[in-house]
Amino acid sequence: MSKIKNLCFAIVGISCFLSSVTCHANVKSHSSLEQKNLEKAVYCMEILESRNDLKPSQRINILRNECYAEKFVEHSPHISNGREGLFQLFLSRYKKYPELSMSIKRSASEGDLVWLHLHVKRTPDSLGAALMHIFRMEDGMIVEHWGVGQPVPAESRNENTMF
Repeated sequence: MSKIKNLCFAIVGISCFLSSVTCHANVKSHSSLEQKNLEKAVYCMEILESRNDLKPSQRINILRNECYAEKFVEHSPHISNGREGLFQLFLSRYKKYPELSMSIKRSASEGDLVWLHLHVKRTPDSLGAALMHIFRMEDGMIVEHWGVGQPVPAESRNENTMF
């Protein structure tokens, strides 16, 4: 139960933080660097999660050469540290879930950080999961990642969506 409680606190904390970023983003426009970081993170997530038209090896080569820095640091506890751990995980996902897809619902950037709120589905008929990714960018590459997620339930206690 404490793991669920901690996850809930993390999601609420990120939501509150993103609310403040969104409000702040309305006051000032993105700098050129913030816009480039946001565009690059979106591009990389599309390659990682949605480009089923590319062979898995092509996707990994793009991610290795254009998206994830050699010194990449992973904070999600279910993924091995470093970019090779991430690539191995996704190579197995591409084989197991050839119709893996994602849609970006919200995005924000400030300084060297980018936030993406995603709906990821392993199969077209699945309810999928709601994910929040935070990336730290450096020289146009992802150098650090934090992520939280939860499955989309079949029923909700309210009429709001997760997206």
